[in-house]
Amino acid sequence: MLNRITHTFIHVLDQDEALDFYVGKLGMVVDTDADLGTMRWLTVKLPEQPDVRLALMRPGPPVYDDSTAEQIRELVAKGAAGGGLIFETDDCRATYEALRAAGVEFTQEPTERFYGTDCALRDPFGNPIRFTQPPDGPIVVPSAEAFEAQR
Repeated sequence: MLNRITHTFIHVLDQDEALDFYVGKLGMVVDTDADLGTMRWLTVKLPEQPDVRLALMRPGPPVYDDSTAEQIRELVAKGAAGGGLIFETDDCRATYEALRAAGVEFTQEPTERFYGTDCALRDPFGNPIRFTQPPDGPIVVPSAEAFEAQR
């Protein structure tokens, strides 16, 4: 049976630019950077969570044929590739300020929500990313009506 998730991936158009963002700005560390001939296997991870890796995948062979890879690259360029990440942080506002100072552009400032405080940005390729600080107490999920009224 399945035990745990070890890897997940997002599509990127330039793996060196992805390294600059995920390692240089977000503070992740390189796990594997291997030239496999037909592809570069590039994974990063959070220092505090070494057993979960994020593969920064450039669409192409051997995973996708040329036609499919081109379609995926077009979707990535539009920010519509379907991937995304949510990171947990101890202090959403401090993380937001530190990353803004490092040149990260956000699409949404820190906002209080029923599940905590979070904010949003996109990586250089359009992949959506959120940083969330859990609430101090239990999460109370609002009804659909209450949720709509808050929007």
